[in-house]
Amino acid sequence: MMLSEVDLEWLKKKYCIKNKGKFLKIGLTGGIGSGKSTISKMFKNMGIDVIDADKIAREVLEKYPPILEYIEENFGEQYIDEFGNLNRREFGNHIFSISKKEREKYENIIIPYIKLEIENQFKLYEKIGKKVCLLDAPLLIEQDMQKDLDFTVLSWVNKETQIKRVGIRDNLSEDEILNRIEAQISLDKKRELVDFIIDNSNTIEETRVQVEKLFQFINCL
Repeated sequence: MMLSEVDLEWLKKKYCIKNKGKFLKIGLTGGIGSGKSTISKMFKNMGIDVIDADKIAREVLEKYPPILEYIEENFGEQYIDEFGNLNRREFGNHIFSISKKEREKYENIIIPYIKLEIENQFKLYEKIGKKVCLLDAPLLIEQDMQKDLDFTVLSWVNKETQIKRVGIRDNLSEDEILNRIEAQISLDKKRELVDFIIDNSNTIEETRVQVEKLFQFINCL
């Protein structure tokens, strides 16, 4: 449901009683250029603990050497620098330009490690008595992570806005941008698969109003 169109009191009546007191695992997703990180920071500033899947994806490369070994053996040593680290820009461009089948081979190696670390962090937050934790994950839907969460939230913009924002932010060519957008499930399709939608295509204040509405809803749970 689009948060800009939903009444907060209706949300509370529909969901709050049956979920009262439960440790909540909430998923936030989006697409490249959808402004997901901005929304994630808003929630964090409101006091909600955030698990950053992108950060975990970087950390597992150091923690689990077999991932880099797989990249070097299957994609080429040119993607590993002289210090044994991944050349992220070059490898990212390569991953998004190859076939879905080849990309899935890499994902099948790294994703299980990412999911393991995410689950460990959720368990830690629950153990120390936190009431809610938000998972910020761009591939939440693609990797079927939503089935283990209580609610999912989408940061949505139209495709034209995606292309414009990424072009300004990342200095990528249009082909590079389109390759990355098309490697993910479209934002319009994701709209059908999540619980809440934040329209992030307008001003930062309009986005903040929707985030605050969702925050108030979360606080009643």
